[in-house]
Amino acid sequence: MLSIVIQAGGQSQRMGQNKALMPFLGQPLIARVVERVSTLADEVLVITNDPQSYPFLKVPLFADILPRRGNLGGLYTALNVASHPVVGVLACDMPFASPLLLQAQQDILIAEGVDVVIPRSPEGLEPLHSVYRREVCLPAVREALEANLMRMVSWFPAVKVRELIAEEITRYDPSRTAFMNVNTPEEFQRAEALALGGIP
Repeated sequence: MLSIVIQAGGQSQRMGQNKALMPFLGQPLIARVVERVSTLADEVLVITNDPQSYPFLKVPLFADILPRRGNLGGLYTALNVASHPVVGVLACDMPFASPLLLQAQQDILIAEGVDVVIPRSPEGLEPLHSVYRREVCLPAVREALEANLMRMVSWFPAVKVRELIAEEITRYDPSRTAFMNVNTPEEFQRAEALALGGIP
């Protein structure tokens, strides 16, 4: 029923090295993300243009179908390669990605008959911790790309979108860390400290 696709296509320029492979509490960061969601998903896939770096994950790896099209191109690939009707999409640099929240997002998508369930954090919408109805979203994303609309939410007017507000998010992510990503060495160290301090 649920595919989870992890995007590992960023350049990691601010980190100075491939952050997906950096050891987070002793294991590659991307392996931590895969492990967190593997019990929830019927399949876990990774989108990467560097597949030779990830055989240790032992999950299917896919290159971008449309290279150099940014995160929206990655979403297009995710929706194409997923086998199941509901697709959760995560960034590889979210050490506290929340399976509880993803499960709630899937439940809302099904119960309310919407096409996207996306959280709104203080930083804005979080399309890389969201769930999508594959059948409806895939053609909408394709049309946006064909029109050179590159923003991750540029195609939302064509589908039914359900935003999660703060109170709903906190119910499943009380520590408010699910959307934390690590782009710099300082952010990486802070996230490790939080994990060592008991943030699950």
